[in-house]
Parts: sequence; C-alpha cells; structure tokens
Amino acid sequence: MRDKKDEESAHSNPFAGLEKSRVLQEARVFNEMPINPRKCTLIITKILFLIYQGETIGQTEATETFFAMTKLFQNKDPTLRKMVYLAIKEMSTIADDVIIVTSSLTKDMTGKEDVYRAGAIRALTAITDASMLQGIERYMKQNLVDKTPAVQSATLVSALHLMKENAEVVKRWVNEVTQALNSKAPMAQYHALGLLYAIKQKDRLAVSKLVVSQMKSSAMRSPHAYCLLIRYAVKVIEDDPTNADRSLNEFLESCLRNKSEMVIYEAARALVNLPNVSQREQAQAVSVLQLLLSSPKPTLRFAAVRTLNKVAMAQPAALKACHLDMENLITDSNRSIATLAITTLLKIGNEGSIDRLMRQISTFMSEISDEFKIVVIDAIKSLCLKFPKKHSSLMSFLSSALRDEGGHDFKKAIIDTIISLVENIPEARESGLAQLCEFIEDCEFPDLLSRILHMLGQQGPRSPVPSKYIRFIYNRLILENSTVRAASVSALTKFGAQCEGLKESVCTLLRRCIFDGDDEVRDRACFCLRMLEDSPPPTVSKFLVNTLPLSLAGLERALLEYTSKPADAPFDLRVVPIETAPVRVDPILEEVAGISTKAKTEAAHAPSSRDVYQQQLMAIPAFASYGPLFKSSVAVDLTEKEVEYSVRCVKHIFATRAVFEFILINTLNDQKLENVKVVLSGGDQEIDAADVVTVPCPELPFEKPGVTYISIPLDPSIGTQSFSATMDFVVKDCDPETGECDEEGYPDSYQLEDVELALADLMQPVDKPNFGSAWEAMAEACEREDTFALTSMENITDAVNKIVSFLGMAACEKSNKVNVDRSSHTLLLGGVFVGGHEVLARARLAFDQGVNLQLTVRSADENTCDVVLAAVG
Repeated sequence: MRDKKDEESAHSNPFAGLEKSRVLQEARVFNEMPINPRKCTLIITKILFLIYQGETIGQTEATETFFAMTKLFQNKDPTLRKMVYLAIKEMSTIADDVIIVTSSLTKDMTGKEDVYRAGAIRALTAITDASMLQGIERYMKQNLVDKTPAVQSATLVSALHLMKENAEVVKRWVNEVTQALNSKAPMAQYHALGLLYAIKQKDRLAVSKLVVSQMKSSAMRSPHAYCLLIRYAVKVIEDDPTNADRSLNEFLESCLRNKSEMVIYEAARALVNLPNVSQREQAQAVSVLQLLLSSPKPTLRFAAVRTLNKVAMAQPAALKACHLDMENLITDSNRSIATLAITTLLKIGNEGSIDRLMRQISTFMSEISDEFKIVVIDAIKSLCLKFPKKHSSLMSFLSSALRDEGGHDFKKAIIDTIISLVENIPEARESGLAQLCEFIEDCEFPDLLSRILHMLGQQGPRSPVPSKYIRFIYNRLILENSTVRAASVSALTKFGAQCEGLKESVCTLLRRCIFDGDDEVRDRACFCLRMLEDSPPPTVSKFLVNTLPLSLAGLERALLEYTSKPADAPFDLRVVPIETAPVRVDPILEEVAGISTKAKTEAAHAPSSRDVYQQQLMAIPAFASYGPLFKSSVAVDLTEKEVEYSVRCVKHIFATRAVFEFILINTLNDQKLENVKVVLSGGDQEIDAADVVTVPCPELPFEKPGVTYISIPLDPSIGTQSFSATMDFVVKDCDPETGECDEEGYPDSYQLEDVELALADLMQPVDKPNFGSAWEAMAEACEREDTFALTSMENITDAVNKIVSFLGMAACEKSNKVNVDRSSHTLLLGGVFVGGHEVLARARLAFDQGVNLQLTVRSADENTCDVVLAAVG
C-alpha cells in the first residue's frame, strides 16, 4: 500500500494549486541573512512556474520581488545562481529598473567561474538595450571565441536574440562568429552557423558563398550544423533553381553517406522535395528513406514514412520499390506510422490492390484518433478520383465510416469526400446522395446538415428520380432548428424551379412554412413561393437557381450608401461586388497599409482580399469617391531578383477607374529614395493628363517597404492593353553605418517591365450550377459567335486551361475536366464583366492537327460580347 502511494505521489505535480500571493509572500525570505540556498531556489522555482503557467504578476509586485532577488548574488551556490539568472530573464519585461543588476551580471560574465558565465551572458543580454550594448560589446566579442563550449554557445545564442533589435551592432561581430564556426564544440558550430546566416540572410550572394565555403570545410563536425547547412543549401537552390550551383546538389547527395542518421534523413528529405531534381538523385534519396522504414527506432520510421507520404502526393511512381516495406508497416505498433503507411499505399497503389487495402484499413480504423482518420479519408478521396471505377467499394467504406462514432471534423471530412465524388463521378451520384440522405436523419451538427441540404438542392434535381429526395428534405423542416429549416426551404425551392412535375408539390410544402416561428424561414418561404408561382422562367433561373454570389459586406455598404441620401432611381444590384474566392494578401501590403490582425478580425471573421484592399484604398482621400472595388489582381513582379529596387504591382479595378498599386523595396543600404512614383505611358486608350491621379511614396529607406499609386480612367471597351512603366524618384546618398543622409538629392529613374491590363482583370468568375437554365434565360440577350484556330495549343486540355485563365471566367458544371480519349469538348463559362454585366460563354473545341475553337458569348450588354471575342481574336 505504501509503495502504491509513493508511486502516485511521484507522478503528481508538486506545484499544483500554487497561489501567487502566497508565493510572493514567501519571496520575502530573500532578504533574510544568512541566505538559505535550498529554500530560495525552491521559491524561485515556484515564481517561474507561475510565470510559465500564464499567471499575471503586477509591475509593483514584480519590481519588489526582483529587488529582493538581487541580494541573492551574495551567495555563491551554483544552483541558486542559475535560478537567479533564469528569473532575471523572465522578469526583465515585467519589473522596473532591472538594469540595477547589470554590474553583478557583468562581473559574473567576466569572472573566472565558468559555471556562472554562460547564465550571466544570457541574463545580461535579456536586459540590455541599444544604449547599454556598447558597454558590453567588447566582452561579447571575447566570449564568442572563448574556449569554454558552454560560454561560447551562450554568447552565440544571445547574439542571435540581439539581432532582432540591434542587427547593425551584431553584424560587426562577423569575424568572431566566423572564427567560432571552426570551434571543436559541436553545439558551438551549430549556433555559429545559425548566427552567421542570420547576419547575411538579406544578401543572397553572401548566403550562397557561406553555404559553398562550409560545404568544402573539413572543420564541420556537428550533425546539427550539417542539418542546418542542408536547409540553407536547399534555400539557395529554391531561390534560383535555374542558376543554382551544381555542387549544392552534389553536397546533398554526399550527405546521404554521412555517419549521422539525422543528417542522412535531412539530406534525403531535402532531395525528394527539391525542384527540378534529377531522377537519379531522387531515386537515391528514396532508397535511403526506404532503408529508414525498417529502422528499429520509431522516430526514424515515422520521419521516413511521413516524407514518403508527401512524395506520394506529387510523384507516386517514384515509390514503386517501397511498396513491400510500406505494407510491413501497416501492422506497426505505432498507429501514427501505420496510418501514414496505409495512406501512402493508397496513393501509390494500383486499381487491383484497392479492395485488399480497404479490408486492412477497416481493421484498425476504430483504434486511431479522429486526426489520423481524417488523413485516411483524404487519401481515399484522392484514390477514388484517380480510379473512378472503384467508387462503389470506396463509397461503401465511407458509408460505414459515416455510421461509426466520431467528432465533427471527422464527419465533415467524410461528407466533403462524398460530395466531391458525387460532383466529379457521375456514376457515384445516386449512391452518394442516398448515403447523405440516410446520414441527415440522425446528424447532430447543424452546419453539416445545411451543407448536405445545399448539395441536395444542386444535385438532386438532376437525378433520374428527383422526387425521392423531397421526403428527406421536408423531414428537416419539421424536426430541426431554424438554421437547418431555412436551408431546407432553399433546397426544396431548387427542386420546384428545375423540375416542372414537382413544382406544385413544392409550392404546397412551402405554404406550410409561411407560418413558421422564425423570421428567416418565413421570409425565405414567402419569397421562394412568390417566385415559383408568379415569375417567368428566366427570372426564376436568375434568382433561385443561378444566383449571383454577392458579397454581404459589399451589399451592406451599398445599401447604407443608397439610404444615406435621397435617390429617385431604384437600387441597382450591379453596384454590389461579387463574392470572390479567398486570395492571400501580400504581407508587405498589410504592413504598409497598417492593417492589423485585430482590424482584419473586426472587419469580418475571414475577410476576403477585396475587403482588405477596399479598406486600404478608401483610406486614401483621392480614391474615396471611386465606389465599391470590383476586383483586385494578385501581385506581379515588375523587376528581376537581386536588383537595386524590387517593384511589384497589384491592379485594382473600379467601375470607371483602374488603380495600379506598386509595392516598392529599396535594397541599397547607401541610398534613400524620396518622392517615389511610377509613370505609365502607352496603352490603347487616350488618357488626358488631368485625369491621372498619382499618390507618390514620400520616402523609401533601405529594406523598408513603401507604396505608390497611379489611377487612370478605365475604358471597358478595350479588353487588353499594355503600359510602359518607369519609376521616378529623388536619390539621397546615405552612410550605411550611421544611416545619415545628404540634405541634397538628385533625380533619377528606373525602367520597369510593362504592366498589362488584361481581360481577366476586368472579369469576375461566377459559377452557374445549372448552366443550361442560365443559357436559356439569356436567349433574348445579345449573342456573338466566332471561330478561331488555336495553333499554339498542343491538346484540348492545354487549350481549356489557357482559355479559362485568359478570359478570367469560371468553368461551370466541372466542364474544365477533359476526357483525354475524346477529340472534342465543350467548355461552359460564366462571369461578370466590370460594370456588373453578366456574361456566359460556350466554347466548343475540336482537335485535328491543332485545336479549333468555336466561341459563343451571351450578355445583356452588347459591348461585353464584343470585348470578349475581340480579346480572343
């Protein structure tokens, strides 16, 4: 019994239930004489525990405790002194006047007791600011080449932390750091290499020289340093893969024969992920990872199988030789390894092995966590899309998994997979819809129910017997909450709008919803019922089937602007921007615009790139009257890499204006640019100089990004045009060391690459779930048709991709997927042209010694049809 109690107490937390006030009260013992090292060490440990647990210590309390702690320097106990150093580091940001311990720490750092020196260096640099760094710089330089490994490593790591705020001072220590790189201590080599890279990382040529010199060095002994060097070599290759030194690849290949397993794995991982790696190098790396699969160490097996799993996503053919080794790992005692092995096999397996793999997966699905179950489901999704003929067995597995116990994310992964199979494999539609209808009868997650109901509304009306899904949807109207009921109303309406035989039945069900207790459900039912009963088919198609995905934030802004002032004209939906797919905004733009994370979160839970750009542009008075932003492009480079100035361009399109935003970076440390602006010339439209608005960048210091804008009138009748771009500025020479600049400057200019305003910049892609209905709804609209010979296209797939990219429209009903066995294909496209003009296009392609294109365009606006055809011609 006693042994059992001792065992339980050994695993309990001795600091559980600590109270801050009590611990700070105990800290008064620091003032007692003589000092009790054991007792003081325990109290400091408690204080550190509270800090690490997130406990907030007030500034006054921290300052009092800190000053009491300084008296502990009178005791020379090594353990107590180390704890004092730790406490100083943690409390330096909380307490006031922490520099009071500078002299004590400096004394320990320069003393002869090596046991004190390393900790003193770390603590001293934690409280040192720019003004104090000059005083200890001499000692830091000495310690960088110290013969004691612990002192040397502590100094190198501290210098790495100082780089964040005092980079220019640390850069002056480069000779000492280079000398430390030849140290016999492995960890000192590792830290020195990391610091040297941090000093030179903004100079690509210097980084390349560093990597090449260390590759040839015989002084490198540290496996950790080797791993770091491999990563730096990979970065050099990735920065310029076409002109990279061939010796870098040879170095990575030589590391496959290193004595350290850590280095071998790092080199193999680097080689298989390299761009443009040769087949021979890749085969060698895969062979090394294959050997690690049979390692007795679980960490190595896990690392190897995880890396091969990633390779299987892009190049499954490269892993044919690993098939047997992967199968042996299915029974591994570590379920993480077994899961990765089975998902890798799913990616590299052939059609004949699918059934056997499914049986093996079923044996351990109940034993792994939801996180790994999701990995398996994602692998099955890829496999089914790769071998669509096997959809029945895979759908059966997904159905079984859907009935098993699992959390929200696991169920969501299965539903996403089934929906993907229904949308991409026509033969799987009926079985997939049946499984989802069965699932919603017992589903406890409202968001998943709404997702399934939305999909039923899209896919159900196209099935051979659409009426069989009505019962499942109507059950949700009776049994579920208001959110799901509203989704059910919308789903039912899709059946009534697209299936004439079900229209009367759907209207009967919608009438019952008019008296629902929820406002949203009632309003939605009334609207849908009125549309189905009284509106012509084109209107029903526009508002119920092929609705425009309007931006809710943009709609709110447009309505507020419309109601804020009297207006005789009715509200026009064309002024509301289209909801766009999320595009990552350049971090440099956010930094320049001053858009904080908090501001982005308050604007919306997940703001689109257009909302971020709209906020940024509307803050500029010259652009405040331009109205809602129609579209923004991705940033395009206008300069080569490793030149004096880096310039990128983002095109913002409004209804009547085009704003070009240029993101600028000055890479010369001996220059400061002022009054920077970009001048555009050329183009196919005549632009009056008075109509051009330029917002210059006031100043552009070294490595600090800036932005300049130029706004011109937009002529939508010109689909594609190109402008010559020149950057004009005033140069002031600077001292790289002090940053002081000359008072007088001189004008200069820099030629940039041409800026193209393409048709895709003026077009917003919009998917039409039922393209046939939308096409018929535009039967009375303007139609243009022409035939083109696409001589530069090698096949229909290439032509489809180029057409979608060039026109900037959305491929509807998955028509961008081409059957490679067919010599003809029909591509269906939908979009909205600048000005809010909807446009549809049907592209018929045929291959006969080249690709021939017959393009038919429909739009309510005649100019839009002409622009689209003219751009292709």
